[in-house]
Amino acid sequence: MNNPHKKNAKLVLSNGITFPAFSFGASGTTVGEIVFNTGMTGYQEVITDPSYYGQILTFTYPEIGNTGINHEDSESSITVKGIIVRNYSSNRSNWRSVKSFNQWLIEQNVIGLYGIDTRALVKILRSNGSMNGLITSEDKDIKSCLKIISDTPKMEGLNLSKEVTTKKNYSWITTTKTYFDIRKKKSHEVKKLKIIALDFGIKQSILNRLVSHGCEILVLPYTFSFEDILAKKPDGIFFSNGPGDPATVSEGINLAKLLIDYGKIPMFGICLGHQIFGLALGGSTYKLPFGHRGLNHPCGKNNKIEITSQNHGFAIDADSLPKDIVKITHFNLNDNTVAGLEVNNKPIFSVQYHPEAGPGPHDSDYLFNKFVSLMLERC
Repeated sequence: MNNPHKKNAKLVLSNGITFPAFSFGASGTTVGEIVFNTGMTGYQEVITDPSYYGQILTFTYPEIGNTGINHEDSESSITVKGIIVRNYSSNRSNWRSVKSFNQWLIEQNVIGLYGIDTRALVKILRSNGSMNGLITSEDKDIKSCLKIISDTPKMEGLNLSKEVTTKKNYSWITTTKTYFDIRKKKSHEVKKLKIIALDFGIKQSILNRLVSHGCEILVLPYTFSFEDILAKKPDGIFFSNGPGDPATVSEGINLAKLLIDYGKIPMFGICLGHQIFGLALGGSTYKLPFGHRGLNHPCGKNNKIEITSQNHGFAIDADSLPKDIVKITHFNLNDNTVAGLEVNNKPIFSVQYHPEAGPGPHDSDYLFNKFVSLMLERC
């Protein structure tokens, strides 16, 4: 890092461990759950993923910021509470870059720390689990920092989707630049499929992929009623990703129960949407020690493996799912957590990982095609 104007800062964890550091981006103090992401690329997409809302994100890749910030890659207007990196680049070198990483963080009011041994921090989180922590560029003593942390709720029991869900209905028409063929019902142009996307903290690249696969999308708050959804006569319903503890999103779970019981409309869930399906089907969820946040998680079953992009801190308990109603289609092959499910004899399925891969590998893009195929079969 070639910034001569270093500003002293620190990270304080809830267990009392403190890391001296330097600050960049915005100034001040912020507190939240400390988590880590192992991806080597896509920092702009990761920082603006609403699933990270309420968290302070540590990047394991040692240098962040060298490609600057562009207009295309943000997933939302929502950002993490803060970021922690080993080094950050004050220079930018990319043909799409419009501003420096540091300038953008200041504008977004995101506090950054650098100069920390991120390997040591990640080892602590892996051994002790994700925990609340505080980062500050202000002159605060450790005792006052620990008091702020102790007064901050833990992630378990927090419904953060209510903080990030859209406040109004809107249509989405943007598509990705890369187009994939979808199976056509007839030789002429495929009719546009009407999708209702329920927003628990949705990523724009998911919406882009659905549009690329021939869908017209109406994004709604997840609090929308069952009757009002049916009145719009959708061809399919999508349950999005989002932050927080899935067990607390009672309105979304109850809505999913009603729609699953109805069972006539194809439904697809990703990440938090997947967990909500599991809860609606009678299962339970639990908090992972340090979560899955990266771009190289192997998932599959029956000798079929996909390398996947993931970002979640909770998982479905496989033993809690009623086997006469639901089938597990994918496991995370690192720890055998539930990574995919489908409802028996109904056009309803979900995955824990992110097939839109923003960022990440494209192994799982076929799932959008699967959703479209289920809708076309019923048109």
